[in-house]
Amino acid sequence: GLSSGVCISLLTCPGAQKMSVKAAQANKKRKFVADGCFKAELNEFLTKELAENGYSGVEVRPTPQRTEIIILATRTQDVLGEKGRKIRELTAVVQKRFNFAPDTVELYAEKIASRGLCAIAQCESLRYKLLGGLAVRRACYGVLRFVMESGAKGCEVIVSGKLRAQRAKSMKFADGFMIHAGDPARKYIDQAIRHVLLRQGVLGLRVKIMLPHDPSGKSGPKKALPDVVTILDPKEDNLPTAPTSVNAATTA
Repeated sequence: GLSSGVCISLLTCPGAQKMSVKAAQANKKRKFVADGCFKAELNEFLTKELAENGYSGVEVRPTPQRTEIIILATRTQDVLGEKGRKIRELTAVVQKRFNFAPDTVELYAEKIASRGLCAIAQCESLRYKLLGGLAVRRACYGVLRFVMESGAKGCEVIVSGKLRAQRAKSMKFADGFMIHAGDPARKYIDQAIRHVLLRQGVLGLRVKIMLPHDPSGKSGPKKALPDVVTILDPKEDNLPTAPTSVNAATTA
Protein backbone atom coordinates (compact mmCIF):
# COMPACT_ATOMS: atom_id res chain seq x y z
CA GLY A 1 0.00 0.00 0.00
CA LEU A 2 2.83 2.39 0.93
CA SER A 3 4.80 1.85 -2.30
CA SER A 4 1.70 2.49 -4.46
CA GLY A 5 1.00 5.69 -2.51
CA VAL A 6 4.56 6.90 -3.08
CA CYS A 7 4.20 6.17 -6.82
CA ILE A 8 0.95 8.12 -7.01
CA SER A 9 2.40 11.12 -5.17
CA LEU A 10 5.43 11.11 -7.51
CA LEU A 11 3.22 10.99 -10.60
CA THR A 12 1.01 13.84 -9.38
CA CYS A 13 4.11 15.95 -8.56
CA PRO A 14 4.66 18.59 -11.33
CA GLY A 15 8.45 18.10 -11.14
CA ALA A 16 8.11 14.39 -11.94
CA GLN A 17 5.75 15.18 -14.84
CA LYS A 18 8.31 17.65 -16.25
CA MET A 19 11.05 15.01 -15.96
CA SER A 20 8.91 12.40 -17.76
CA VAL A 21 8.15 14.90 -20.60
CA LYS A 22 11.88 15.69 -20.94
CA ALA A 23 12.70 11.97 -21.02
CA ALA A 24 10.06 11.43 -23.72
CA GLN A 25 11.51 14.32 -25.76
CA ALA A 26 15.03 12.90 -25.40
CA ASN A 27 13.78 9.46 -26.48
CA LYS A 28 12.03 11.03 -29.49
CA LYS A 29 15.25 12.85 -30.45
CA ARG A 30 17.22 9.63 -30.03
CA LYS A 31 14.71 7.76 -32.22
CA PHE A 32 15.00 10.29 -35.07
CA VAL A 33 18.81 10.21 -34.89
CA ALA A 34 18.80 6.39 -34.86
CA ASP A 35 16.42 6.29 -37.86
CA GLY A 36 18.65 8.72 -39.77
CA CYS A 37 21.81 6.72 -38.99
CA PHE A 38 20.07 3.48 -40.05
CA LYS A 39 18.97 4.94 -43.39
CA ALA A 40 22.39 6.52 -44.07
CA GLU A 41 24.29 3.28 -43.37
CA LEU A 42 21.77 1.22 -45.37
CA ASN A 43 22.08 3.64 -48.32
CA GLU A 44 25.90 3.46 -48.22
CA PHE A 45 25.85 -0.36 -48.11
CA LEU A 46 23.38 -0.66 -51.01
CA THR A 47 25.29 1.96 -53.07
CA LYS A 48 28.41 -0.23 -52.88
CA GLU A 49 26.60 -3.55 -53.41
CA LEU A 50 24.21 -2.53 -56.20
CA ALA A 51 26.22 0.13 -58.09
CA GLU A 52 26.27 -2.03 -61.24
CA ASN A 53 22.53 -2.78 -61.04
CA GLY A 54 21.38 0.85 -61.43
CA TYR A 55 20.75 1.53 -57.70
CA SER A 56 18.85 4.83 -57.37
CA GLY A 57 17.93 5.17 -53.70
CA VAL A 58 16.17 3.46 -50.80
CA GLU A 59 12.90 4.00 -48.94
CA VAL A 60 12.20 2.64 -45.43
CA ARG A 61 8.55 2.00 -44.46
CA PRO A 62 8.09 0.79 -40.87
CA THR A 63 4.80 -1.11 -40.26
CA PRO A 64 3.58 -2.63 -36.96
CA GLN A 65 4.43 -6.20 -38.07
CA ARG A 66 7.63 -5.66 -40.10
CA THR A 67 9.98 -3.07 -41.60
CA GLU A 68 9.72 -2.79 -45.38
CA ILE A 69 12.80 -1.60 -47.30
CA ILE A 70 12.12 -0.60 -50.92
CA ILE A 71 15.21 -0.54 -53.15
CA LEU A 72 14.74 1.79 -56.13
CA ALA A 73 16.73 0.69 -59.18
CA THR A 74 16.79 0.88 -62.98
CA ARG A 75 17.44 -2.86 -63.40
CA THR A 76 15.25 -4.58 -60.82
CA GLN A 77 15.86 -8.08 -62.21
CA ASP A 78 19.59 -7.77 -61.44
CA VAL A 79 18.77 -6.62 -57.89
CA LEU A 80 16.57 -9.70 -57.33
CA GLY A 81 19.21 -12.04 -58.77
CA GLU A 82 18.74 -15.58 -60.04
CA LYS A 83 15.53 -16.98 -58.46
CA GLY A 84 15.61 -14.11 -55.90
CA ARG A 85 18.96 -15.20 -54.48
CA LYS A 86 20.59 -11.75 -54.27
CA ILE A 87 17.66 -10.06 -52.51
CA ARG A 88 17.58 -12.92 -49.95
CA GLU A 89 21.31 -12.47 -49.29
CA LEU A 90 20.84 -8.71 -48.82
CA THR A 91 17.89 -9.33 -46.46
CA ALA A 92 20.02 -11.70 -44.34
CA VAL A 93 22.91 -9.16 -44.14
CA VAL A 94 20.57 -6.28 -43.14
CA GLN A 95 18.81 -8.48 -40.57
CA LYS A 96 22.11 -9.51 -38.92
CA ARG A 97 23.72 -6.06 -39.01
CA PHE A 98 20.76 -4.14 -37.52
CA ASN A 99 19.61 -6.92 -35.11
CA PHE A 100 16.15 -7.43 -36.63
CA ALA A 101 14.19 -10.41 -35.34
CA PRO A 102 13.63 -13.19 -37.93
CA ASP A 103 10.91 -12.34 -40.52
CA THR A 104 10.58 -8.72 -39.35
CA VAL A 105 12.48 -7.11 -42.25
CA GLU A 106 11.50 -7.40 -45.90
CA LEU A 107 13.40 -6.09 -48.95
CA TYR A 108 11.62 -5.22 -52.20
CA ALA A 109 12.96 -3.98 -55.55
CA GLU A 110 11.05 -1.24 -57.36
CA LYS A 111 11.75 0.16 -60.83
CA ILE A 112 12.13 3.94 -60.98
CA ALA A 113 9.59 5.71 -63.20
CA SER A 114 12.09 7.72 -65.26
CA ARG A 115 15.83 7.09 -65.00
CA GLY A 116 16.49 10.23 -67.06
CA LEU A 117 15.17 12.32 -64.14
CA CYS A 118 17.20 10.46 -61.48
CA ALA A 119 20.55 12.11 -60.64
CA ILE A 120 21.97 8.99 -58.94
CA ALA A 121 21.25 6.78 -61.98
CA GLN A 122 22.82 9.32 -64.36
CA CYS A 123 25.86 9.86 -62.15
CA GLU A 124 26.49 6.09 -62.00
CA SER A 125 25.97 5.87 -65.78
CA LEU A 126 28.61 8.62 -66.30
CA ARG A 127 30.96 6.83 -63.90
CA TYR A 128 30.81 3.58 -65.87
CA LYS A 129 31.24 5.45 -69.18
CA LEU A 130 34.47 7.02 -67.87
CA LEU A 131 35.69 3.70 -66.46
CA GLY A 132 35.05 2.19 -69.91
CA GLY A 133 37.50 4.70 -71.42
CA LEU A 134 35.05 7.13 -73.07
CA ALA A 135 36.25 10.76 -73.48
CA VAL A 136 35.02 13.08 -70.69
CA ARG A 137 33.43 15.64 -73.01
CA ARG A 138 31.58 13.02 -75.05
CA ALA A 139 30.33 11.16 -71.94
CA CYS A 140 29.06 14.37 -70.30
CA TYR A 141 27.25 15.61 -73.41
CA GLY A 142 25.63 12.16 -73.77
CA VAL A 143 24.26 12.33 -70.19
CA LEU A 144 23.16 15.95 -70.68
CA ARG A 145 21.23 15.14 -73.88
CA PHE A 146 19.56 12.06 -72.35
CA VAL A 147 18.41 14.04 -69.27
CA MET A 148 16.98 16.88 -71.36
CA GLU A 149 15.19 14.42 -73.69
CA SER A 150 13.59 12.81 -70.61
CA GLY A 151 11.72 16.06 -69.91
CA ALA A 152 13.96 17.79 -67.34
CA LYS A 153 13.85 21.59 -67.04
CA GLY A 154 17.63 21.81 -66.76
CA CYS A 155 20.78 19.80 -66.10
CA GLU A 156 24.32 20.49 -64.93
CA VAL A 157 27.28 18.07 -64.99
CA ILE A 158 30.60 18.94 -63.30
CA VAL A 159 33.71 16.77 -63.66
CA SER A 160 36.81 17.77 -61.71
CA GLY A 161 40.26 16.22 -61.35
CA LYS A 162 43.18 15.33 -63.62
CA LEU A 163 41.23 15.22 -66.87
CA ARG A 164 44.02 15.13 -69.49
CA ALA A 165 47.19 16.82 -68.18
CA GLN A 166 48.85 16.53 -64.76
CA ARG A 167 47.20 19.76 -63.65
CA ALA A 168 43.74 19.21 -62.14
CA LYS A 169 40.88 21.28 -63.52
CA SER A 170 37.11 21.37 -63.51
CA MET A 171 34.75 21.12 -66.49
CA LYS A 172 31.12 22.22 -66.29
CA PHE A 173 28.42 21.24 -68.80
CA ALA A 174 25.00 22.84 -68.47
CA ASP A 175 21.75 22.95 -70.41
CA GLY A 176 18.30 24.41 -69.77
CA PHE A 177 17.14 26.25 -66.64
CA MET A 178 18.67 25.76 -63.18
CA ILE A 179 17.92 27.32 -59.77
CA HIS A 180 20.47 27.37 -56.95
CA ALA A 181 18.88 29.03 -53.90
CA GLY A 182 15.75 29.12 -51.79
CA ASP A 183 13.14 26.55 -50.84
CA PRO A 184 12.28 25.55 -54.46
CA ALA A 185 15.91 24.39 -54.89
CA ARG A 186 15.27 21.73 -52.21
CA LYS A 187 12.19 20.39 -53.97
CA TYR A 188 13.12 20.83 -57.64
CA ILE A 189 16.84 19.88 -57.66
CA ASP A 190 17.94 16.24 -57.62
CA GLN A 191 21.69 15.98 -57.02
CA ALA A 192 24.24 13.16 -56.89
CA ILE A 193 28.00 13.05 -56.29
CA ARG A 194 30.24 10.10 -57.16
CA HIS A 195 34.00 9.45 -57.38
CA VAL A 196 35.63 7.49 -60.18
CA LEU A 197 39.10 5.99 -59.67
CA LEU A 198 41.08 6.16 -62.91
CA ARG A 199 44.73 5.34 -63.56
CA GLN A 200 45.88 8.97 -63.35
CA GLY A 201 43.88 9.72 -60.18
CA VAL A 202 40.40 10.27 -58.79
CA LEU A 203 37.76 12.26 -60.70
CA GLY A 204 34.80 13.88 -58.93
CA LEU A 205 31.43 13.75 -60.68
CA ARG A 206 28.42 15.90 -59.81
CA VAL A 207 25.08 15.69 -61.61
CA LYS A 208 22.28 18.19 -60.88
CA ILE A 209 18.86 17.80 -62.50
CA MET A 210 16.05 20.35 -62.29
CA LEU A 211 12.82 18.37 -62.28
CA PRO A 212 9.75 19.53 -64.21
CA HIS A 213 6.55 20.69 -62.46
CA ASP A 214 4.05 17.81 -62.37
CA PRO A 215 0.58 18.40 -60.79
CA SER A 216 0.21 14.61 -60.22
CA GLY A 217 3.58 14.51 -58.35
CA LYS A 218 4.98 11.49 -60.25
CA SER A 219 7.82 12.92 -62.33
CA GLY A 220 8.33 16.16 -60.36
CA PRO A 221 7.08 18.35 -57.49
CA LYS A 222 3.33 19.09 -57.25
CA LYS A 223 3.92 22.67 -56.08
CA ALA A 224 4.69 25.14 -58.88
CA LEU A 225 7.63 27.54 -58.68
CA PRO A 226 6.76 30.70 -56.69
CA ASP A 227 7.59 33.07 -59.58
CA VAL A 228 5.30 31.31 -62.07
CA VAL A 229 2.29 33.54 -62.81
CA THR A 230 -0.75 32.08 -64.56
CA ILE A 231 -2.96 34.63 -66.31
CA LEU A 232 -6.59 33.51 -66.36
CA ASP A 233 -8.99 34.37 -69.19
CA PRO A 234 -11.38 37.20 -68.26
CA LYS A 235 -15.00 36.32 -67.61
CA GLU A 236 -17.50 37.24 -70.29
CA ASP A 237 -19.49 40.37 -69.37
CA ASN A 238 -23.24 40.35 -70.11
CA LEU A 239 -23.59 43.76 -71.69
CA PRO A 240 -27.09 45.33 -71.45
CA THR A 241 -28.86 45.58 -74.82
CA ALA A 242 -31.24 48.36 -73.72
CA PRO A 243 -30.99 51.01 -70.99
CA THR A 244 -32.87 50.03 -67.80
CA SER A 245 -33.67 51.84 -64.60
CA VAL A 246 -33.27 50.02 -61.30
CA ASN A 247 -36.22 51.83 -59.70
CA ALA A 248 -38.50 51.00 -62.57
CA ALA A 249 -37.53 47.35 -62.45
CA THR A 250 -38.18 47.08 -58.70
CA THR A 251 -41.57 48.78 -58.82
CA ALA A 252 -42.71 46.65 -61.76
